Amino acid sequence: MAGKAQYEELIRQFSAFGAVKRELGRILPADCPGGSAAVLTLLGRHGDMRMSKLAELLSVDMSVTSRHVAHIADRGWIERSPDPADKRSRILRLTPEGQAQLDELSERTTQLLAHRLGDWTDDEVGQLAGLMARLRASFDDCRSAPARTAAPHPAEQSTRTPAITT
Repeated sequence: MAGKAQYEELIRQFSAFGAVKRELGRILPADCPGGSAAVLTLLGRHGDMRMSKLAELLSVDMSVTSRHVAHIADRGWIERSPDPADKRSRILRLTPEGQAQLDELSERTTQLLAHRLGDWTDDEVGQLAGLMARLRASFDDCRSAPARTAAPHPAEQSTRTPAITT
């Protein structure tokens, strides 16, 4: 297992990664903010889906998902049609205009990454992608598993009675 110093360095790198995310955000078209781009990306990757599934994939509240969906629907990038299995629900589907917008986003992102990582080897880019996928999967596992807390270090254990007992 990694040591404390390694985890602390990892935390510093996560914080610094904000600069990368900001630069990626700056290349988005003005009418396609990050949330809209995420919705288009998920629909492109996973195909037609209900709003509830989209909210789950985005890991955000349904009200936030609804705002993103309304934004891109107003631009004609998706259509919302009744779910044949449940008429109260809507199925979200990319339109040809939405697919064109997604293709444009992909092109812009690919060009930026190719420019910034131009001095990286193919193997290094592949390693980074693999490690990021593994990191994401580790956190996805945490979302579906019950919350775990680390056992306190023996020197930090308290003799007080917990406020809540089960």
